[in-house]
Amino acid sequence: MADDLERAILLAYDPDAAVDPAVKSQAIAFCDCARREPPSSLLCLCLERLPRVPLPDPVRFWLLSALHEAVLSLPPSELPFFLSSLPALASCLSSSPPFIKNKLSQCLSTVITLHYPHSWPSPFVDLLPRLADGPHAVDMFLRLLSSLDDDLLSQDYPRDAAATAAASRVKDAMRMQCVPQIARAWFDVITLYRASEPSLSASALDVARRYIPWIDIGLVANDVFLQLLFELVESSEEQLRSAAAACLLAIVAKRMDPRPKLALLRSLQFNRLFSRQDSGCSLAHLITGYAVEALECYKRLGSDNVDGSSALELLDEALPSVFYVMQTCQEVDSGNIVEFLSSYVSAMKTPTQKQLVYIGQVLEVVKDQMLYDPAYRSNLDLPDKIGKEEEDEMAESRKDLFALFRSVSRVAPDVTQLFMQNLLARAVQSAEMNVEEVEAALSLFYRFGETVSDEAMRTGSGLLGELVPMLLSARFSCHSHRIVALVYLDTITRYMKFVHENTQYIPFALSAFLDERGIHHPHLSVSQRASYLFMRAVKLLKSKLVPFVEQILQSLQDTVARFTTLDWTSKQLKTSGSEDGSHTFEAIGLLIGMEDISPEKQSEYLVALLTPLLQQVDSLIADSKLQKIEESSPRIASVQQTIMAINALSKGFSERLVTTGRPAIGNMFKQTLGVLLQILVVFPNNVPLRNKVTSFLHRMVDILGASILPFLPMALKQLLMDSEPKEMADFLVLINQLISKFNISIAGILGDIFPTIVSRVFQLLPSDAFSFDPGYNTEEVRELQELQRVLYTFLHVMATHDLSSVLLTPTCREYLNSIIELLLITSCNHKDILVRKQCVQIFVRLIKDWCKKYSGEDKLPGFRNFIIETFATRCCLNSVLDKSFEFRDANTLLLFVEIVGAQKVMYDMFGDEFAVHFVSKGLPAAHCPQDLAEQYYRKLQQDNDTKALRSFYQSLIEKLRQQQNGSFVFR
Repeated sequence: MADDLERAILLAYDPDAAVDPAVKSQAIAFCDCARREPPSSLLCLCLERLPRVPLPDPVRFWLLSALHEAVLSLPPSELPFFLSSLPALASCLSSSPPFIKNKLSQCLSTVITLHYPHSWPSPFVDLLPRLADGPHAVDMFLRLLSSLDDDLLSQDYPRDAAATAAASRVKDAMRMQCVPQIARAWFDVITLYRASEPSLSASALDVARRYIPWIDIGLVANDVFLQLLFELVESSEEQLRSAAAACLLAIVAKRMDPRPKLALLRSLQFNRLFSRQDSGCSLAHLITGYAVEALECYKRLGSDNVDGSSALELLDEALPSVFYVMQTCQEVDSGNIVEFLSSYVSAMKTPTQKQLVYIGQVLEVVKDQMLYDPAYRSNLDLPDKIGKEEEDEMAESRKDLFALFRSVSRVAPDVTQLFMQNLLARAVQSAEMNVEEVEAALSLFYRFGETVSDEAMRTGSGLLGELVPMLLSARFSCHSHRIVALVYLDTITRYMKFVHENTQYIPFALSAFLDERGIHHPHLSVSQRASYLFMRAVKLLKSKLVPFVEQILQSLQDTVARFTTLDWTSKQLKTSGSEDGSHTFEAIGLLIGMEDISPEKQSEYLVALLTPLLQQVDSLIADSKLQKIEESSPRIASVQQTIMAINALSKGFSERLVTTGRPAIGNMFKQTLGVLLQILVVFPNNVPLRNKVTSFLHRMVDILGASILPFLPMALKQLLMDSEPKEMADFLVLINQLISKFNISIAGILGDIFPTIVSRVFQLLPSDAFSFDPGYNTEEVRELQELQRVLYTFLHVMATHDLSSVLLTPTCREYLNSIIELLLITSCNHKDILVRKQCVQIFVRLIKDWCKKYSGEDKLPGFRNFIIETFATRCCLNSVLDKSFEFRDANTLLLFVEIVGAQKVMYDMFGDEFAVHFVSKGLPAAHCPQDLAEQYYRKLQQDNDTKALRSFYQSLIEKLRQQQNGSFVFR
């Protein structure tokens, strides 16, 4: 049986054996069957076979694994047999590979976990004398202690309640019985083998490190043991040096009350390490760990007592070495560095002169940690995948660094200003500062602006009055690099409020935006960013730029000309196509659109800008009449950019100036609009072009006022042709703007196009227009949902701008029933509560517009009866009774307010004609008790007390729901 088992193990688990899969499966099944033997039988089998020599390693490992399973269920009565076999077992396995010895130590650790101290009272006492047998015995003992820590004692891993209790039992027993002897054994092993077998000494140090958190600290933090550890941290043997440093760190980090901890730190005399800068990196974690604990003591003890002062002295003593390792050692985790420094800065609420020096060093650490790796310099300049990943990672890691920088700025503003002065001066004056250093300096100065008050920013208090001019005139040797140029532009924009108040620096700011540092930078992405930021600067400075308009326009002449002189057959469009010029033209528009510019100059500038742009459009239109121009043609793309440029240009002009102050300017824009509207006729199916013209039309509505009305019929007719859902939604947005702007003045135009609008929308939307299956979240469905949403907004805008009469015109009337039915269904059960609220508001306006008060001839015969008999019951009662109407939802409560308000309006308009029908037919149909219906009627009659009606009606609905046990569902 035993020989068969060994053969089966080799067939199943020997990685070097070439075995037929069927045979291997049989072998595995045979081994599994053997494992299912009773624990006593399995124990005997393993303890009998393991000492045999020779025995292949796979067999030994399998037997040890089986032994491990057996001891888990081992009754105490079998324990003596197991223990008696241990010496022979340990001896025969002493020269085995590490994985075999680790498995044996795991078995022993399991037995200790289960049986120590009650059934096996002295495992450690029994094993300690055997350490004299030599390195193999020492190695096995250390492996046992490591296994016990891994499996049970360590608090680094989550444990269940049973394991936690077992760990406490074992630790308590060890403390009572043998921990001092074990600590002495560590010392002896480390001392004995440090020269002959340093790896064994390192293992003993590692075990000591594991056990220090829960043993008496005096067993290791004593003169003899500490002397040994300090000798080893200066050893030439890296393995010993690292292990000893980790052991010292465990001593330093031991959890204790602050005063005993302070005494411990003081007793360690770490100054012997701080004086050795040459070993700084190898001891980086130890030095920073010591500083962290000293800082924690200071924070817990406070600064107003002797102990707190003592803790601060220890910290001050450690900080120079801490800064050294932080700035020179790659091994130190940057996250831990920032966390420690943040804690330090926040603790120094009123720093002394010495601490201010240290805080200055904190700023140096922040700057150093921010530096990009020079290896990625080219990747960042012409950003590829690697460069973009590096930027993303740096942006993430800088979040904590910038937070630390802001903390330093609050605690030590003068130190921060002086640091920024030196850093910026170095960046400006030194030709040797590289890309990464300049970028970090500018990034910090940008963040420094976040810490400065608006008042200080405007006045340039402190050193700002010196630093900002220095920045504006700076020309770095590495300014051509993308990341330097971008952060430079962002930084000067941050300080533009200073320029606003100190206008003598405007020429410097303009140069920075307009020369090769900005819009004329060779990098397209920098040029684009400069255009955007320049536009923002123009918005801020505005009238202060009037004396510089000529100079600015001259500087931008080549940039503007680029949009009218492109060679259609060249690749120029491809290289510059992503820059649409809109920010540049918007900035120009803001400049020349000011009333401070004389009318003559304003007209001159505008003609000079519009003429070449419109010539480009005219040329395209003329050529298209002679030959077909493909939609993907570069000329089409260029005209799209042209329209965007004209649109952006117009943003600088106000309606008052264009229509009243200087009508000549208005005429130019009307002529421009006339030219651009031809595009809709010539290219009716080019959606991108249509979208650009529509966007321009929006803008012209804002500035041309009523003078745009003659242009609308043709424009709207063209935009309505063959509109798809997205274009139709955009068209309705335009109509909403026109209605909001012109109110009743647009009634005639709206009446002409309304039938086309409604028929097209109803054709595009599904018949079940208020519901889309959430499972179909496609682009097409999203466009239809958006069209539906804008349709309700369109009807709402019509109703609330006195245009409901359009619905009653002969051409629109045939769609009226469909619209009313749609509004009714939507007001009752659309999934979007805010859309339902819109529909209720539409009905309220239609009631007021179309119905006479109490009696008389209504504008729409039958509408009054529809409202009283259908809308009031289905929307104001049944839909509210439905379980989907959730009063705890804020939007639903807003809808409820509108529904109750609608009832009040119906009573005000129709009187008892509404009230009697609702009380005698609507409420009884919902099984409302008579007394509650009468109370509702009385509340309805109370003038100007809608709040009381709302409160009562909510309680009424909740009572009716309870009465129906939630069974009522509106359909």
